[in-house]
Amino acid sequence: MTNEQQRIVAGLDLGSAKTTAIIAEVVGDARHPAIRVLGVGQARTTGMRRGVVSDIEETTRSIRKAISDAERMAGVQVQELYAGIAGEHVQAMTSKGIVAVSHDEIAKSDVDRANEVARAQAIPQDRELLHAIPQEYTVDRDTGIRDPLGMSGTRLETEMYLVTIGSSPALNLRKSVERAGYRVRELVLEPLASALAVLTEDEKELGVALVEMGAGTTDLALFHEGKIRHLGTIAFGGNNVTSDIVHGLGVTQADAERLKERYGCAFEKLVDPQEVIQLPSTVAQGDRQIPRELLSHIIQQRMDEILDLVQREVSTAGYAGKLSAGVVLTGGAAAMEGAAELASDVFGTGVRVGAPAENISGLVDSVQAPRFATLVGLALYGAHRVALGGAQSSGRRLQLGSGGADKIVQRIKYWLQDFF
Repeated sequence: MTNEQQRIVAGLDLGSAKTTAIIAEVVGDARHPAIRVLGVGQARTTGMRRGVVSDIEETTRSIRKAISDAERMAGVQVQELYAGIAGEHVQAMTSKGIVAVSHDEIAKSDVDRANEVARAQAIPQDRELLHAIPQEYTVDRDTGIRDPLGMSGTRLETEMYLVTIGSSPALNLRKSVERAGYRVRELVLEPLASALAVLTEDEKELGVALVEMGAGTTDLALFHEGKIRHLGTIAFGGNNVTSDIVHGLGVTQADAERLKERYGCAFEKLVDPQEVIQLPSTVAQGDRQIPRELLSHIIQQRMDEILDLVQREVSTAGYAGKLSAGVVLTGGAAAMEGAAELASDVFGTGVRVGAPAENISGLVDSVQAPRFATLVGLALYGAHRVALGGAQSSGRRLQLGSGGADKIVQRIKYWLQDFF
C-alpha cells in the first residue's frame, strides 16, 4: 500500500432522508490534522427510520450508490469507512474510577488504571460501549484537573462519560455497509462528529448547545468547560415538518418537500404578507395559490415545538443559563430561512448556523452546508486517527482476527479526550 493510500479516509452519514459519503486525504501535521476533500457522493435513503436501519436491502443500495459516486469523483477506491450513528437508542452516563497513586508523582500508568476502573461498568447484553471520554480528574481533594500527569498526590479519581448504543441498530448498520462491499472502521456518534466540524474550542469552553436537526430526529450535544456534558435525542425532525405541509395544504409528500425547500421559512415575521405562491395543480383542485405566510405558519408551528423540546432537555440537564456561547444549529433543517431567528426566539440566546469551514480544503464547495456537518466531522475524526498513527486509512482492510489489531481498536475507542 502506498503512502498516499494510507492517508485516505472515508466517511458515511446514513440519514433518514439522504445517505452521503465523503472521501478525503489527510493533510496537515499530527497536532492539527486537516482534510482535503476529494469526492462526495449522495443517494436518497429509503431504508432508514428515525436514524435506525429499517430495511437492510434498501439501506445497502443507498450506501453502494453514495460511496461509488464519491469514489468516481475522487478517483480512489476505499475499503473501510467511518460511519455515523445516532438515534433514540443512544444513552450516556457518568462513571467514576478511583485508584491509589503508585509513586510520588502521577504517571501515565496511574491515569490508565483510573480510566480502566471507570470504564469497567457492566454494560447490558443488548448494548455496546461506543465512546469512553474522560471528563476531568481529582487529585486528593483538588477537583477539575484536566491532565494530572506529573502532579503529586496519593489518590487519583477520574470522571468518565460513557456513551452506549443498542447492539441491534449497530449490527444492522454494519451489516448494511458490509453487504454494500465495505467495512465499518469505526462507528462514531453523529453529534460528536458534527462538533468536530462546526464548533470552535472557545465555544466548547464557554458552554454551547449543538442542535442537529435531521430529517428523522433532532440530536442535542451540550459542551461546557471544553468537554461533552450531555447528549439527547428528540424524536422529531424535518420529516415531521414535511408531513404537516402535506396535511395542511393537501399536497403530495414530494410536492411538500419541494415547497419546503423552495419557499420554506421557519420564522413567519420574515415573510412578506403580500407574497403568494403557486401550489401544484391537480384535476380535482385545479389551480391554487396561497399566501407564503400560510406555508411559513405551518413550518414555524412544528419547528417551534421541536426547539421547545430541545430547550426543555437543556433545562432538565441543568445547563439553562450556563451556555455562554449560545446555540449552534446544524443539520439539513438548519439551512432553512428563519431557522436561526426562530431558535434565538425560543432559546433567548445567540444562535448561529454551523456549516463546515475550518480544517478543510479541496472540493470545499461540495460540503459547505449545515447538512454536511456530520459527514465532514466523520472525515476529520478519521484524520485524527491517521495523524495519531492508531489507525490505517480506509484504503486497507484491517484483519480483526489478530490480537494486535483488536488492541488497536480498543485503544482507539479511548483516545477521544484528545478532541472531545
